[in-house]
Amino acid sequence: MRLTIACPTTLRSDANNFAMVLGYGPADAETYVALNWQDAGGNLYACASLTVADTFTTTAQSGLQRPAWDTDYHVNMAGANRAQAALVFSLTPVTAMPDKLTACAGDDALATLAAMGLVQVEEDV
Repeated sequence: MRLTIACPTTLRSDANNFAMVLGYGPADAETYVALNWQDAGGNLYACASLTVADTFTTTAQSGLQRPAWDTDYHVNMAGANRAQAALVFSLTPVTAMPDKLTACAGDDALATLAAMGLVQVEEDV
C-alpha cells in the first residue's frame, strides 16, 4: 500500500522523530523537511509518500519503542508520541489539517495530495 502523508509546519520536528521510530535510522529525521505544499487556509505542509507493508498502520498506532539503533538517544520519544497522537489514517483521501499528521492511502501521490486539498508551492529559502 502507498501512503501519502501531510505534515503541518508545527508538527515537523515531532513527525521526524516519529519517522525515526518507525523507519530505519537517523536519516529518517529528514522525512519532513521542505514546506512546499499549502492548503486553502495558507497553512504549509511537508509531505512524504512511501510504500508500506500492510501491517504499517497497526504498527504506527501501537505503543512506540525506542529503536534498537538509537543507543545515543537521538530520538525524542516524547515528540514521537505527540506525532503519533496527532496521526489520522484514512484509506481514502481526507482534507489535510494544520494540527494533524494526515496519512492517506492511494496509488498516485500527487492525486492524493490534491484530494487532500493541497497545492504545491515554492518554498522560500
